[in-house]
Amino acid sequence: MFKQLATATLVTGALFTSSVQADQWHMPTPYGDANLPTQIAYEFAEDIKNGTDGDIDITVHSGASLVKHPEIPRAVRTGQVQLGEIFIGIMGNTHPVFKHDNIPFLATTFEDAEKLWEAAKPEIEKQLDKEGMTLLYAVPWPAQSLYTQAPVNTLEDLRGLKMRAYSPSTSRLADLMNTTPTTVQVPEIPQAFSTGIIDAMITSPSTGANGQAWDYLSHYTDIKAWIPKNVVVANKRAFRRLSDEQRKVILDAAAAAEEKGWKGVRKTAAEDTATLAEHGIIVSEPSDELMAELQKIGDIMVKEWEQEAPEEVGAILSRYR
Repeated sequence: MFKQLATATLVTGALFTSSVQADQWHMPTPYGDANLPTQIAYEFAEDIKNGTDGDIDITVHSGASLVKHPEIPRAVRTGQVQLGEIFIGIMGNTHPVFKHDNIPFLATTFEDAEKLWEAAKPEIEKQLDKEGMTLLYAVPWPAQSLYTQAPVNTLEDLRGLKMRAYSPSTSRLADLMNTTPTTVQVPEIPQAFSTGIIDAMITSPSTGANGQAWDYLSHYTDIKAWIPKNVVVANKRAFRRLSDEQRKVILDAAAAAEEKGWKGVRKTAAEDTATLAEHGIIVSEPSDELMAELQKIGDIMVKEWEQEAPEEVGAILSRYR
């Protein structure tokens, strides 16, 4: 705890001491180096360093090594760091628009997920701006599917289990599935399974492959429930202090990063699902009964989501549909 506070203090000091030259920036990310979003973050930082002739040198702090994931939005908003990568859904309690890509079965293909992102982006940008942040780019994850320690054919097979949750939407989903939502961040997943804190989770094949899920569970049911995204955001004041040329470099690098994300995730999804099977996890398609039950839950969650913010969510759904 002391180390984290000391580091945060140093980073905050760096923000103010470098505000004129804007030379050393810090970018915490919640995921490890093996993940596609983190790899793209490193390339993004390098593109900016090269494009500004070193005037903006971004240090990427992966694996929540500088700031814990739930605290990254606040760290960016308050200027403790200049940039940060965030799983959009964790901000769902801040405003319902941040839940758009955590609603089950609203967008389950990459094509639909891109369409949903374009529909949601104006509302996301508007809300981030109110909170003192500037949207730079988004990187999608593969579709989220079900990991368990036994086969699942119906929701009854999950009743009473402790389900990993990582956002307000996944907590609500766990409730509707008659499981107990338990908040566990990615680095803590292996230990959480090994110690019985959680019994099941819905997450991407990438998270499972990178976390060696075969060490603590045996089944992967490919329900493709939703396709979430990370966003990279900048502190609005730090971004505005830059010159027009520097901002253009960052925005160009951001556009390139987002394009890499949408292209790369398709390959990553296939490779990581294959990796799960190669290491002994039983990869299976969901039963018709399970999918019908899950779709009903998805319909409930779409209606509840729209009721939370009829104007903003209604605008997203109108543009999407």
